[in-house]
Formats: sequence, structure tokens, C-alpha cells
Amino acid sequence: MTPKRKKRLALVGVLVLGVSASVALALMAFNENLQLFYSPKQITAGEAPAGKVIRVGGLVLNGSVQRKPGDIKVSFDVTDTADNLTIEYTGILPDLFREGQGIVAIGKLQDDGIFQASEVLAKHDENYMPPEVSDALQTAHEEGVNQPKQN
Repeated sequence: MTPKRKKRLALVGVLVLGVSASVALALMAFNENLQLFYSPKQITAGEAPAGKVIRVGGLVLNGSVQRKPGDIKVSFDVTDTADNLTIEYTGILPDLFREGQGIVAIGKLQDDGIFQASEVLAKHDENYMPPEVSDALQTAHEEGVNQPKQN
């Protein structure tokens, strides 16, 4: 092999290694920031990973919102009409947060089965429901489960 070809081969090898390293770093960053959506039914079935940031959504159960006077910590249950999940959140809830409304919470599932939310998002008008929540409710309804379970 001539010296000119060796230089070209080395350059191609360095370029391939550089591109491979860049792609690997980009995929690792993407994987770390990926937030998958789970319904309460999937979480109670054990499909959601504990300790990893995920999104969960559903309807806030009527009568489930609990907060102590003078405290910003709130606990409430969400349902997809098949299963319920308790969510704890410390902070100020959105103005549109109400019982019976659809929400999406971002946070981590703890080992005790309670979802610790770092952010709660409420729907923004009466006709909107997050697509994930709507799909989870429709799937639960199609499976023949029409009544939410009470904890």
C-alpha cells in the first residue's frame, strides 16, 4: 500500500471513529432525557420502572385531593377508570387543577408505589385532554372496565 493510501485510510478511520463517538454520545443523552408515559393501570401492573423519571396521567379522582393547612404538599389520586395511583406533589398546583380533570404528572415512582411528582400539568381548556391520557382512558374503557376503583 502506498503512503498516500495509508494516509487516506487513517483519515477515514479517524472520521468513522469521530462520527461513531458523536452518535453514541447523542443517543446516551437522548436516552437519559427520555420520559415515557404510563397509565395508572400500567404502573399498578408493574410495567413502569421505579426511580426513573416518567410521565403519568389520568383523571383526578373526586374527593382524593388532600393537603394540610399552611403546607404546599398535596396528595391526590389519578385514575384511568381501571386503576388508581396516588401522586404526591410539593409545590403550587396549576390554576386549572381540579378534581375530575385530566392531568399529566412528571416525576419518579417510589418503591412504595407512590408517584413523587416534580411537575404537574393540567389541561388548558374544557375540550383538551393530553393525547396519552385520552388514549389510556379509551383503552381502559374498551377493555370493559367502566367504574374506577376506590382505594
